Amino acid sequence: MNTREIGTRYEKEAAEFLEKKGYKILEMNFRGRNAEADIIAKDGNTYVFVEVKYRLSAGSGHPLEAVTYAKQRKVSAAALYYMSIHKLAPDAVSIRFDVIGIEGSEITHIENAFYYTR
Repeated sequence: MNTREIGTRYEKEAAEFLEKKGYKILEMNFRGRNAEADIIAKDGNTYVFVEVKYRLSAGSGHPLEAVTYAKQRKVSAAALYYMSIHKLAPDAVSIRFDVIGIEGSEITHIENAFYYTR
């Protein structure tokens, strides 16, 4: 399996995890110019932009450590792009940035993991 196939597998697992928590999945692998979000979901009335990171084991570091400032900027840009194409006013909707780390078979979900980053 290549890294894209591995990423897709664990993004699907993360989406299923969120659905079990009551989230509605809106988009998977959302991409735009210098913007990307692995999952876009709704938690009640809140739009949630989710970054998913997977590590086989702790030998490569915890997956949550891999959400760098640069990655936060790309997810933040995805939020703005998504809102613009869906005509959602940033001051009129609630948004949140979450991170899901998958290490082996253990899933860690951090809500409000970071704030909008420019």
